[in-house]
Amino acid sequence: MTPAEHASHLTALTERLTERLAEETRCFEARRPQDVAAGVAETQDLANLYRRETARVKADRRLLEGLPTAERDALIAATQAFEAVLSRHNRALEAAKTITEGLVQTIAQEVAAARAQGAGYGAGGRAAATDGRAVTLNRTA
Repeated sequence: MTPAEHASHLTALTERLTERLAEETRCFEARRPQDVAAGVAETQDLANLYRRETARVKADRRLLEGLPTAERDALIAATQAFEAVLSRHNRALEAAKTITEGLVQTIAQEVAAARAQGAGYGAGGRAAATDGRAVTLNRTA
């Protein structure tokens, strides 16, 4: 494969992965993370392929040696667009994660509060104080 062909392949891969991440970002921002589920495998495959290809180029710079300016500029532009979308995707994903974790904790607290507290008695005849959330809520999540 010539450097120009390799660059063209890497540019097309980068653009396809950028499109996938942009679509996922739109879903997260529209508060529809369930719409991402159908394409997760494809995104993972593209991301793994991208990681392998960029590692190859990093390990052997000769793969893109002597690359014509047009192909080089196209690859740089695709990479810059990818990095911008990746940053936006990361922010949207982090926001969705924070919201989801908050909902899970709130539901777990409600379940724990609704449970009957059958605590038994301690020394002096007083009811023992217990915290039923340990079964319901993993605070490290």
